Amino acid sequence: MATRDPAPEDDAPQARIVRPYALTSGRTRANVDLPVEATLQLQPSAWDQDWPEDDLTTRIVAVCEASPSVAEVSAKVGAPLGVVRVLLGDLIESGHIRVQTTLSETSSVDERHDLIERTLRGLRAI
Repeated sequence: MATRDPAPEDDAPQARIVRPYALTSGRTRANVDLPVEATLQLQPSAWDQDWPEDDLTTRIVAVCEASPSVAEVSAKVGAPLGVVRVLLGDLIESGHIRVQTTLSETSSVDERHDLIERTLRGLRAI
């Protein structure tokens, strides 16, 4: 008769489920208008801060070093877009990140076409 090994002790920490609004203090909208395609630029002041080690804001700051779009930041940190927008809004208001506008009402057809092409290239790269 075969014997079964006793179940291994489960010393691994259990995953915590945190609701997205808990990460943003209940806020659901950023104070800054952030289109998903907007490119972000990290400012030098961001590196002067003592960011908590394992914090979503810290991960966002690290990802922004490569000048990604808002959508790319969300994907790279693995957080919902709404949460990332709120936290990015805080970083923008505090001067740690700058938004590079992509389009405006006066943008030409060529500029709009170029944005669509860059977006498609970025999606294909993923």
